Amino acid sequence: MYRKRIFDIIQIGSRGDWPSRGFDIFITITILLNISVLILETFQPLAAYFSVMRAIELVTILIFCVEYGLRIWTADFLYPELPRQKAILRFIFSFDGIVDLFTILPLFFLYGFSVFRIIRVVRIFRLFRINAYYDSLNVIATVLSEKKNQILSSVFIILVLIMASSLCIYSAEREAQPDVFKNAFSGIWWSVSAIFTVGYGDIYPVTILGRIMAVVITFLGVGAVAIPTGIISAGFVEHYSRLSQAESIQKYKNSTALAYIDKHSGFLNLRIADAESKHDICVTAVIRDGQVILPSDDVLLTEGDTITYLSIL
Repeated sequence: MYRKRIFDIIQIGSRGDWPSRGFDIFITITILLNISVLILETFQPLAAYFSVMRAIELVTILIFCVEYGLRIWTADFLYPELPRQKAILRFIFSFDGIVDLFTILPLFFLYGFSVFRIIRVVRIFRLFRINAYYDSLNVIATVLSEKKNQILSSVFIILVLIMASSLCIYSAEREAQPDVFKNAFSGIWWSVSAIFTVGYGDIYPVTILGRIMAVVITFLGVGAVAIPTGIISAGFVEHYSRLSQAESIQKYKNSTALAYIDKHSGFLNLRIADAESKHDICVTAVIRDGQVILPSDDVLLTEGDTITYLSIL
């Protein structure tokens, strides 16, 4: 079971598993070092140290290659419900797998070209995974996922407003400013700067009709942009309300069922969604290292966790 142990180490560590926590710290430092070198290479006064920076960069990318290989090797533990080959493919085409792959690609393909080397910057997204279950970044991701339909609808409204306003301002200004409003794209550029209240000032209406349209479009833009903001804010309020409820359940745990996760529990290495489906329960909270974790569908139950749940009749 040494593969399982390696999997536990390279996954997000718990406070009681020091090798895993140490790996998290090590990989975080490696990521920061890699990004720092990438930034420092843009300073010409440091040209004398470029060879040292490239050596550090090469070492860090090699570390990323080893980590990527280990994650592929242990992918079947990340997706225990899938056969080994399908689990590997699932990881490779997951967000984390794609980020890992794009990080190491410049080492093998056209490493000398900055347009390919800049792909290394995507590695910084891996920082979001460190302690993802404990910090506010996970809350943001969960809220965006839960409200994605409403957010997409509001984005669609904004796009329609941009298209309509661009055509209106183009029609109103093309005769007065033929060199400025050459085509509909010029109107789109102006409408985006007006709707999002950026106001670059490079394109602006000069006719009376155009200025009236600009006032109306700006007011509509303020309201349209506020729609997704309100949706996300409401999502945060709902999310933290559920978190408070989960903490209350933990405090008054006699009102719900408890299960300690070990190899005999039937929950080990299951995701929340799979555990709920398999056992006909509703998981209300996950307690890990004394902290309450939001029971989102993708949370993987590991040994030592405690869950509170309600049975579904």
